[in-house]
Amino acid sequence: MRRLFITIKTFAIAALAVACILFAYVLFRSPVFADGDRYEFYRGTSSEEIVLSRSPYEKLFLADVRGESARYSGNRAQEIMERFGAQILFTEEAAGVVNYYCYSPFLKDAVSIGGVRVNLHIACDGEETAAGTPIIFGGF
Repeated sequence: MRRLFITIKTFAIAALAVACILFAYVLFRSPVFADGDRYEFYRGTSSEEIVLSRSPYEKLFLADVRGESARYSGNRAQEIMERFGAQILFTEEAAGVVNYYCYSPFLKDAVSIGGVRVNLHIACDGEETAAGTPIIFGGF
C-alpha cells in the first residue's frame, strides 16, 4: 500500500511539473495581438521569412519567432496605443498611410530606428490598421 502511495505521489509531482512548464511556455509565447483579422509572424532575421495565418495561436507552434503583426478593419490606431500604454516617438506619412512608431513598457523586444528604441509600429490608412512588434515587416 505504501509503495502505491509513493508511486501515485511521484506521478502527481511529475504531472504538476509538466503542467507548470507548459503553462510557462504558453505564457511567454502567447501572441501579443490576439484580436486581429489576419496575422503575420516574422521568423529569423529576414522579412522573407514571414508566416501568414488566420490564427494568432499558430505562434505557439513556430520556432524562432522574432516579431508579429495583426491587421484590423477600420482605424484602430488610437485604441491599440491605449491598450499598450504606448508613447508615440515619431510618425511618418506616405501614400495616405500614417505610420506611428511607438514605445510601450509592456512589450519587450525593440529595434533601434534613428537612435530611438521602437517596439510598437502601427500603420493606418483609415480603412485598415496594422500593428506590429517590434515593427511591421513586409509592408502595409
